[in-house]
Amino acid sequence: MTLARISTPHGVIAYRDQPARDGAHGVPVLFIHGNSSSHRAFDPQFAATVSAGRRFIALDLPGHGASEDAPDPVKTYAIDGFADAALCLLNELGIEDVVLVGWSLGGHIALELAAGLPGVKGVLITGTPPVGGNPDDMAAAFLPTEDMALTFKADYTEDEVQLKARGQFGKAYPLEGWVVDAIRRADGRFRTQMIEAAMAGRGRDQKEIAATLPVPLAVFHGEADPFINGDYLEGLTYANLWRGSVQKFAGVEHGPFREDAERFNELLSAFLRDTG
Repeated sequence: MTLARISTPHGVIAYRDQPARDGAHGVPVLFIHGNSSSHRAFDPQFAATVSAGRRFIALDLPGHGASEDAPDPVKTYAIDGFADAALCLLNELGIEDVVLVGWSLGGHIALELAAGLPGVKGVLITGTPPVGGNPDDMAAAFLPTEDMALTFKADYTEDEVQLKARGQFGKAYPLEGWVVDAIRRADGRFRTQMIEAAMAGRGRDQKEIAATLPVPLAVFHGEADPFINGDYLEGLTYANLWRGSVQKFAGVEHGPFREDAERFNELLSAFLRDTG
């Protein structure tokens, strides 16, 4: 697998671009990874038959993976900054219509991007509770765990690297070396800058986006997710919640696209059929 690269105001961005097979011309899909990860999070989706009829694209966010660190961390290391970086990629590739799939931080970025991009045909988020501008939302949406305390910490000890790595896709999921490498590589400045930007009021109200988004929004939730409050997800107002309910994965933690890839891919395939 070879990554392509483009230059943007947010630094050089690396991305994986897998063309549709069998001459299909479905709406392309952009995958956006989570905190301190990389495009490799979605390897099971790129390898599955669900990708046959679609162009699949997955970027490394600035400060992650094979992308450069942001030249201006204050500008880039925020939900709206990351969303603009993703938009730069779509513009460079000439993509107007797109389906967004975001995991954890990537889901927040997908919601931000969807609110300002008319060509979005659908959004799928997992490990992502839409939060508004009220600080109480954070307390209600997220569960206080040892792993969660690392989310906004700049520098990790090696023990903390291992702790975060084991929590990425569930502690029962086999730990792969690239997961640890991605955490070590991530520019820790993004974690502190991201919370500073949120406290300063940057970014859109994601609860409002969920309540008004005119295209299907799929919400996938691992019922054993140690970070996300499932009751909070269930209690939100959605304008176009796909299939009318949060799609739950029993026994799954924070990464259903890896921990239960078969079912995730079946649901992803159905979602893509429903979104052009």
